[in-house]
Formats: sequence, structure tokens, C-alpha cells
Amino acid sequence: MAYMLDHVQDQELKQLLERHFPFHVRDYNMKVEFLNKVEGATTELPLFKEDGKILSDYTQSNMNAYPPVQPRVTVTDMNDREMATNYLLTLKRAGREYAWSAMESANPEIRSFLQTAFMMSCSHAYEAWQYMVSKGYYPLEPADQAMTTKIGAMYQMVPEDQQKIQAMMMKYDGQNPIAGSSDQMYQ
Repeated sequence: MAYMLDHVQDQELKQLLERHFPFHVRDYNMKVEFLNKVEGATTELPLFKEDGKILSDYTQSNMNAYPPVQPRVTVTDMNDREMATNYLLTLKRAGREYAWSAMESANPEIRSFLQTAFMMSCSHAYEAWQYMVSKGYYPLEPADQAMTTKIGAMYQMVPEDQQKIQAMMMKYDGQNPIAGSSDQMYQ
């Protein structure tokens, strides 16, 4: 990211990177703290509210705006498209690794950090992806409705009011602690 901050040309991408950079530094520092301090990290990552206002339509984009691109085999300086692609791929990889690690972590504090870092990666990747779509760097096309309907017809909902399911809900009532619902997470 330091390279990108010094070389990016597009001000919108620069501002996106500048807003994200301090939290990636904090993410790194927290990992160092967990390794070096018995009491663990003394700082926390915030949970981000996702900004869904960058794109006006989430089902289509102007495919004519996507110029053909040929990967360069010799690169001395990355262009904005390459930097945005690099950043998005890095966030996607980091998110996958955080999710995987959170599922295997025994320490509750580290597990909580990994879950939050996963959500940060998701939020930052979503914003980077929206930027890329808006600039014509990433194609966005609606799913084929006929195919969606065909696949959807293969599955039926499981009625949750079945006696067996309700009996399990009653049996374990209160044993699955709930901290909220998905519509409260970052919206």
C-alpha cells in the first residue's frame, strides 16, 4: 500500500487507499502485539459500515466502458488499474486467511481479532470492487434470469415451523447466545 499511495494517479483511488491504510497498519500492529505481549493487543479494529453508494446499479454496468487489457510482462511502475487489482486481490486473500484462521483459533481474543479483521477485509474489498466497477476495471453483469429461475426451481424451502425443528429450538433455547442480527452488523 505504501507503494500505491506514492504512485497512484486517480484521486478517488488515492483517497480510498488513504482511508484504509491506517487500519491495515493497526491490523499489523495488533498481530505484533499478540505475539509479543502476554496480555495481548491493547488496541482494537473498528467494525466498518459498508458504503453502498458508489454504484448506482448493482446488477449491470456499461460493458462498452471496459477497454481490452493485455497483462504486461515487464512492469517498472504499476498503473492505477494494476494497483486497484492488486489491492482487491490482496484483500480477498487476506479475508480468506482471516476466516480460516478464526475457525481454528483457540484463544478467544485472537479469534475475535481475526473475525474483525475478516470483516474489515470484506468491507475494504467491497469498496475497492465498487471503485473498480465504476472505473471500468471490473465487469458487472446481471445473472441470467432464465438460469437463475431454472436453478431456483431445483430447491424448495425447508419449513422452519416443523415440530422437529421447533422442539430443538425449545430444547436449546438460550444456549445459542445471540448478539444481534445480520441487518445490524454494519448497516
